Amino acid sequence: MINNIKTVFSIKDLENLSGIKAHTIRIWEKRYNVLEPMRTDTNIRLYNLTSLQKLLNITLLHEYGYKISKIATFPEEKIPQLVREIISMKNSQNYAINSFKMSMMNFDQEIFFNTFDWLISEKSFQEVFKEHFLPLLKELGLLWQSQTISPANEHFMTHLIKQKILIHTEGLQILKPTKTDKVFVLSLPMNEIHQIGLLYLQYEILLQGYKTIYLGESMPIENLEDLTKYFKKITFVSFMTVQPDRSIVNQYVKKMEQKLLLKTNEIWLLGKMVEYIDRKNVSERTFIFDSMEETIYKI
Repeated sequence: MINNIKTVFSIKDLENLSGIKAHTIRIWEKRYNVLEPMRTDTNIRLYNLTSLQKLLNITLLHEYGYKISKIATFPEEKIPQLVREIISMKNSQNYAINSFKMSMMNFDQEIFFNTFDWLISEKSFQEVFKEHFLPLLKELGLLWQSQTISPANEHFMTHLIKQKILIHTEGLQILKPTKTDKVFVLSLPMNEIHQIGLLYLQYEILLQGYKTIYLGESMPIENLEDLTKYFKKITFVSFMTVQPDRSIVNQYVKKMEQKLLLKTNEIWLLGKMVEYIDRKNVSERTFIFDSMEETIYKI
């Protein structure tokens, strides 16, 4: 069942988590003995968390030029030692993402915090989010769809990432806005619960010196309309990951425009569902973005 927490993995799970094809894993296993799977009565390979950690370490060494034939000759303790030497160079994106994955699979907050602290000691929060959290979040979606991870794994990791966004956002919220020509109001459509993209966008907007009003998930358009009584110029930002449904997304956008595009207001829309918006029929003050980067550039 999808809700079961995994501690035992199939070879397909290892492929999904490491990026190494199952066929290659079998060859490494048979020819070089790098992994020792358990076997079911019907001879199906199964792997534990230790095997997953070892494979992720081997993958990193392989990416850094170590041949699998050479790795196979190393004593067991040398592999993590070499990995530590590589990460001490502070430039291994894949190591950080793999560490976050192991944190998720083990429900281990300490691994997450240690990895984040290591990254933030060398990089800005913007860099950590774009280079590590964004690719990780994209992978989580695919891992969840393929049932490699459970919703519990995904929720554990996304909650920790949200915490980091909120901590860094709070430091900016206490500062007085330096740009007062408009206010950004951030919300999600009804039944939309995916907040991370919107939370991070708020951080970027605050970084540019604007005032933000974060209203969060499942916000009716009528409630957004109330804000027009308080502010002269508003940019309404909405992230559409799974809602509104593609069958009604154009009606939804039209309603937003009718209710919110008063005076000089704007609407900014992004997320997976924007691909179903008929862009020829939107107002010139409705902006549709295909990526987070594009949106940030517009701020």
